[in-house]
Amino acid sequence: MDLASGKQAAAVCDHDSRVLARRMFTGDAWVIEEILDWAAPIAAEAGFAGVVLGCEPTGHRWKPLLDRARARGVELVCVNPMLVNRGREEEDFTRDRSDFKDATIIAKRVAELRCYVPYQLEGHWCRLRHLGARRDDQLVTATAARQALRDLLECAWPAALQVAAKPLEALSWRAAMNVSTSPAVIAAMTYEDFAQAVGTELRRWGGTRRNHRILRALHAAAGAPGGVSSERDAACERAGFALADWHRALGEIDHVETLLLETLGALELVELAATIPGVSPVGVAAILAQTGDPARYDSARTWVKHAGLCPRDNESGTFAGTTTISRRGRPALRTAAWRAVWSALQHNPVYRARYQHLTTRAENPLRDGQARTAIAGALLRQLFIVVTRRVAWDPDIAAGRAHEPRTPDTATQKVAPVAA
Repeated sequence: MDLASGKQAAAVCDHDSRVLARRMFTGDAWVIEEILDWAAPIAAEAGFAGVVLGCEPTGHRWKPLLDRARARGVELVCVNPMLVNRGREEEDFTRDRSDFKDATIIAKRVAELRCYVPYQLEGHWCRLRHLGARRDDQLVTATAARQALRDLLECAWPAALQVAAKPLEALSWRAAMNVSTSPAVIAAMTYEDFAQAVGTELRRWGGTRRNHRILRALHAAAGAPGGVSSERDAACERAGFALADWHRALGEIDHVETLLLETLGALELVELAATIPGVSPVGVAAILAQTGDPARYDSARTWVKHAGLCPRDNESGTFAGTTTISRRGRPALRTAAWRAVWSALQHNPVYRARYQHLTTRAENPLRDGQARTAIAGALLRQLFIVVTRRVAWDPDIAAGRAHEPRTPDTATQKVAPVAA
């Protein structure tokens, strides 16, 4: 099947990829019942005992197929969209595209066994996946709103960004801007009234104490805002909208992270996740949200490949090019691991020492991004062991100082063999 929103192209093919029948069905993916009723007699008449259903994993549309097909005892397999795209050129060296042609290419890939059985999310792992997706969406929203706020103030009120080294990190500055993003409004207030209003808003941002140095500088900056005066009123009004979006997104992130920890607790993984210094349980939950149940993987290296962090050779004959990562697999998993590394390098002495070694070694030193990528891969491999074996992360094994698990004093002090 070639899936679409309003119509589904179905082709019945034999083991040699010859088309026995094809038909277009109107409706969403839930018309699979009608499609199977149509295909089964055609396959039986051709001498086949049954059918195998194949499709591309397009969005969420393959999930109704998986649900209905397995209910009827029919196996569903998925074909990587990249293989279908390459298959169009293999057919006749063109890039012609049509629904029936794609359905035929999918059937050919299935007959060649270039397909896989999809993973069905269930229980807490299903909830973890959707909560992780929600957190990613809100992180993007918060980052976009924050950047929009900075861009608008740089144009219309640049003096407001000079009152602190990192103004957007200061809760007092955020609360002050929540009073008003218009310099004219703040300049019309006395400092005492302004500070009192900031104190009221500060609680909404999670703060308790006002930074009067920042507030006095911001109140003074309102009298000499600088910037493009012709756009100041409109741009500052839009900056207020961006600030509200940022605040709302941060609240949503806090809420969904609470739910993530709740789900991680139901999986009995919160204490194990907390054994890796510098990596928060929320960061672990974000990674597990992308991997799903680790029991379905063969080894720790598969997580690295799934994230697209495995090395990709670039050699031929006497030529030796630059080795990069594959970037194949699940980009969101790569992003979750990358985010976890930033905090780990600051608070995890093992990872910090490893980073220092990789970037300063005499032979083949790595650049900053390359070293972070290597540590991200190590983190995924080590986390896989921690989760699958239910053992605590051990700094000695992670640093290569020990190769055999030590005898733990308690059940919660077990060690995890890891690959640096």
